[in-house]
Amino acid sequence: MSSLLSLNNELIVVVPTYNNPKTILNVSKDILNHNYKLIIVDDGSDTKVSSLIDENENIIILRHDYNMGKGEAILTGAKKAKELGFHYFVSMDGDGQHLASELNKLQQCINSENQIVIGSRNFDIENVPKKSKVGRAFHNFWIKLNSGYDIHDSLTGFRLYPVSILDLNIKSRRFNFEVEVLVKHYWKYKNITDTIIECYYPSPEERVSHFDNYNDTIAITLLHLKLFFQRVFLLKGFF
Repeated sequence: MSSLLSLNNELIVVVPTYNNPKTILNVSKDILNHNYKLIIVDDGSDTKVSSLIDENENIIILRHDYNMGKGEAILTGAKKAKELGFHYFVSMDGDGQHLASELNKLQQCINSENQIVIGSRNFDIENVPKKSKVGRAFHNFWIKLNSGYDIHDSLTGFRLYPVSILDLNIKSRRFNFEVEVLVKHYWKYKNITDTIIECYYPSPEERVSHFDNYNDTIAITLLHLKLFFQRVFLLKGFF
């Protein structure tokens, strides 16, 4: 079936960003150079994104007064995308890992309503930390257990979302949002697709990550357990 999204102006890109002053300008230029409109959600960065990038007809900059979490930033962008009349948006990180040249791969996978397309990163490249590969396998297992979907990259932030995710009962607002949205979307719509995308991993000296390997991993693991018990009760007809 042919893609429902054949033109770039039928979706918009949302970039949640927190303290990425060295990369956010190049990320925005990359997206604009591929003729996509852009919403940047500045999640309380120390240096305001608006001081680095000027708004124009193709860029909207929204800001949280303080850091509220990646999930909250994505939802802020989703609400704006819906307000502007878009049915889909793509989330991309502000650290330069994701490439706008790969956006078309996500678009070409859309063939029905309320579909999430996951950009599964090709990890057969330089500078990918071993802990990233181990973490991906761990969280892939849990998402498959809780949703039934055999996911390949549960931790990627490069995703095409329908704005209907705003209707899901999602409680998580930080990195754990990206797990909860997949599971609850699959429970409701049974409609997720993967596609392999290329990405860029900087050297360890250049890399900037706000993921807390201890606290965020614990929060996501506890969420997996919570979703597991919810699914058990759901299958038993309690919900």
